[in-house]
Amino acid sequence: MAILLFLLWIIWNGKVNAEILLFGVALTVLVLLFAIKVLGYSLESERRFWRNFPLFLRYALVLVKEIFKAAWAVARLAYSPEGKPAPVIVEFHSGLPTDFQNALLANSITLTPGTFTLIQEGDRFVVHCLRREYAEGIEDSAFVQLLGKVKL
Repeated sequence: MAILLFLLWIIWNGKVNAEILLFGVALTVLVLLFAIKVLGYSLESERRFWRNFPLFLRYALVLVKEIFKAAWAVARLAYSPEGKPAPVIVEFHSGLPTDFQNALLANSITLTPGTFTLIQEGDRFVVHCLRREYAEGIEDSAFVQLLGKVKL
């Protein structure tokens, strides 16, 4: 993080001289101290982030793919003369251990067209779906599988 902050400082200044470098080092130290003291930053949390980064990148790609697939399905439903929503509410437990993983899952479900997370308490979810088929396999979706692999 220190290197990233320092490089960001240099990029924003647009030029490099001794004064900018020294001031950048001082500001980087101050920002790091602030992050440690107030935001709870630690090298261990950064190590965990980089260890899980490939999974989060894969998760983001799966999320975008699922958003497009669901948007296409909802658009077909909306423009089909015989297609009518048949809303259903499903309840399931994700089995994910942390609040972070469960909150990320809840937000991903809500971002996906045709589904909306109504309640998320721990690993318990109540989800509204426009059609029953949108709810099929939700408790063992690619989202849950990928989030289950994250080591926090």
